[in-house]
Amino acid sequence: MHNAQQPTHLKLLACAVMSVALGCTAVAVHAQQDAPADIDRSTQTSGPTGTPATTGDGGSADTTGAIRDNDVDGGMAGMDTDNDTIDANDFLEEASAKGVAEIETARKALEQGQSEQVKEFANMMIKDHAAANEKMAELAASKDLEISDEATLMDKAKAMILDARDGESFDAAYANNQVAAHEQTIELFERAARSDDAEIASFAKETLPKLKEHLKQAQALVESTPDT
Repeated sequence: MHNAQQPTHLKLLACAVMSVALGCTAVAVHAQQDAPADIDRSTQTSGPTGTPATTGDGGSADTTGAIRDNDVDGGMAGMDTDNDTIDANDFLEEASAKGVAEIETARKALEQGQSEQVKEFANMMIKDHAAANEKMAELAASKDLEISDEATLMDKAKAMILDARDGESFDAAYANNQVAAHEQTIELFERAARSDDAEIASFAKETLPKLKEHLKQAQALVESTPDT
């Protein structure tokens, strides 16, 4: 049961996570108002987790080509041979940062993307990942867990935010980025699903089907998006 007397700074930390997610959502929805009329606006409602591809330990967009050159089959997302788990606080911290990165990358896609498919996918990412980050903030607050404040979460997310190279198709970079991002996030949530913390495990299990659907759609986006 949540302690009604939990320290004020913990409440503020949880609120900071929600403010990042929901604030980013508002900006993205505003950007989408100028998008072509035939984009599915059902994906624009306020609504995270996922994060772009990694540079060694967790972040670069430099996956274009690497993913296309290999059979896009879900990679580690389909593997569950490891029985390890993850501490509740570590999970919420890492997943929240990934969610912020996912939202920020989707905002870039709305601003720089050319394909309507890319923009539709980006809107879905904003909606779904903002909702997940809000839930994680609530879980952290209810457990008196301390996760990073808004500025620190954003700082952690920066290494995971897509930064397309000059001359590279942004749409192709974003599509490839999202495959790698969701492979990594699914692995993280599969570890959380084995947590001894029943609420964390339940949240992870409930979220995994949506993440796996995101991965399938990202793979389809790769196939339908030109390299240049």
